[in-house]
Amino acid sequence: MSDKPSVLFVCVHNAGRSQMAAAWLSHLAGDRIEVRSAGSAPGTEVNPAAVEAMAEVGIDISDQTPKFLTVDAVRASDVCITMGCGDACPVFPGKRYLDWKLEDPAGQGVAAVRPIRDEIKSLIEHLIEDLAPEPAA
Repeated sequence: MSDKPSVLFVCVHNAGRSQMAAAWLSHLAGDRIEVRSAGSAPGTEVNPAAVEAMAEVGIDISDQTPKFLTVDAVRASDVCITMGCGDACPVFPGKRYLDWKLEDPAGQGVAAVRPIRDEIKSLIEHLIEDLAPEPAA
């Protein structure tokens, strides 16, 4: 059992929002937080517009693949953040659940995905401050 917090991001296809959120959290928090992502009905590939939008800020998610949401993934996470998947995420006592209302990037071009990417970054920065702030110098 790890003593660092763990976060699971869940959206329907695990192809856009949850992939970008997981990448931002890994990028900004480093190894201070365990990161997972999954989908209630995973797609076949990560949204190319999400891949391009993240590449623009120096984060490569081109090697990621959508993963199926499992009970074990929820059980292993301290915080479960849903993004438009409704009631598909199993609920366990003692877990913290957040629902981030974000526009779905599916079928949109990179210009439409950029503001979603940037909104996710802002949410992630607040999440890091809450879960694992930088130690004082």
